[in-house]
Amino acid sequence: METGTPRTGEAAGQVAAELEISQWKYLPSEAGDPQMHAILSVRVDGTGGDGHPGGPLLAQVLAMDCSSSMTWPVEKLHAAQQAAVAAIRKLPDGTPFAVVRGNEQAAVVYPDTPRMARASARTRARAERAVRETVAGGGTCIGAWLDLSRRLLTEQDAPIGHVLLLTDGKNQHDEQMPLDRVLEECAGRFVCDAWGIGDGWDGRELLRITSRLHGSASSVREEEALPGEYEQLMNRLLTKTVPELVVSVTAMPGCTVRYLKQVFPTEAELTAEDGTGRFVTRAWGDETRRYQLCLAADPTGRPRREDLQLAVVAVDVPGGGEVRLPPPQPCLVHWTDDPALSRHTDAQVEHFEQHQRLGEAVAAATDAHRRGQRDLAEQQLGRAVRLAHAMGADEQLARLARLVRIEDVPSGRVALRPEVTAVDFQHLITASSHSTYGPASGTGTGLGTGSGAAGGAPGGGAMVPCPACSRNAPAAARFCPACGHRFEARP
Repeated sequence: METGTPRTGEAAGQVAAELEISQWKYLPSEAGDPQMHAILSVRVDGTGGDGHPGGPLLAQVLAMDCSSSMTWPVEKLHAAQQAAVAAIRKLPDGTPFAVVRGNEQAAVVYPDTPRMARASARTRARAERAVRETVAGGGTCIGAWLDLSRRLLTEQDAPIGHVLLLTDGKNQHDEQMPLDRVLEECAGRFVCDAWGIGDGWDGRELLRITSRLHGSASSVREEEALPGEYEQLMNRLLTKTVPELVVSVTAMPGCTVRYLKQVFPTEAELTAEDGTGRFVTRAWGDETRRYQLCLAADPTGRPRREDLQLAVVAVDVPGGGEVRLPPPQPCLVHWTDDPALSRHTDAQVEHFEQHQRLGEAVAAATDAHRRGQRDLAEQQLGRAVRLAHAMGADEQLARLARLVRIEDVPSGRVALRPEVTAVDFQHLITASSHSTYGPASGTGTGLGTGSGAAGGAPGGGAMVPCPACSRNAPAAARFCPACGHRFEARP
């Protein structure tokens, strides 16, 4: 951000939300099942993260895996304890918090009262002592940990409930409290971020939890890195001061909403409220998130060769909060008989669909490696390399290079490294859930916004360098899609 340039919301003295829609509006008019895909970019700015005049915004539960597998190597439990202490020390005074010890059951380590404690110098010191005295033993039932966290958070009036979950193993006692049922009961009650440590955890299980509970899944290769990661996560969490935003999609007659899902910065499931077109998103700070919208439309009896409004997208605050809201934006369709127009796809839509295919390739490689099918694992990792290269995703390529020697990037010719183990694939699964936005600068691919102009390239339009990060951005954009820098008004 340039010096002296106020952020959106600062000049007006309030938090502001922005909305942009990227789509390729042309669909074939012949019979079939035409679907319109669009990427919604929602940005919140001006939160400040300075607390809340009506009381604490955050209520925090730390759920620690204390199963018997945490006893070896001994550094693992110590790192988990150090990380929990680091998170506790970050809690502002007055924040409700609790520490849960998890094995095949769940118990509150701190406080020793029926309700959550309020952070203060005294309670933080007592909680640290309780965490350092925890011992490990027993099995793993993650559903029990989340259920106890839900019950603790239900008693709090803080608008943002958060669970930070750490595990080193698989959910081996699911029959005692099925995770699927618990996730349904917890959905919408709190946000959960989950971390894997050691070499026995299941990456897809963590993603199953965090996708349903609007959090992110991460992992550490070295135990000593965990406390620092917890500190960074808590720093980000404490900047979130907007508990909820609703993305509303109002479909026109002849159009239905197939789905809306979060695709950036992590993947998350969104479910419409009571079958309506209202999708709740949770816990916002100054950040940008992107969502893929899929609409099904019927061209029967609809005019050709003109723009039609397919749906209206709006952002609002439940109960009306002090957030300056953007005007609603139309999602358009232009029915055409010209295949030269209808065969194109919006560049942003294609980028996130490629990212989804990359995740599928990683999952298939993981399954093949577990079955001992090294050749198939190698083939799928080569496919992932090709996709990451096409996306300009350098970070993903670097992660893939931990597992394979990349002999030719464009063709995806790779060789599986002999020292690769099962946990290396789990690290790759969690890392692949953190999506990128757009190709790396210099690839020449570019990202477009808007509805697509007749005769233009898909997602086309003039591109200009962002003054903050130097990546290309559409000339008509109000903020940089790569770093979020707010552009000054353009003539």
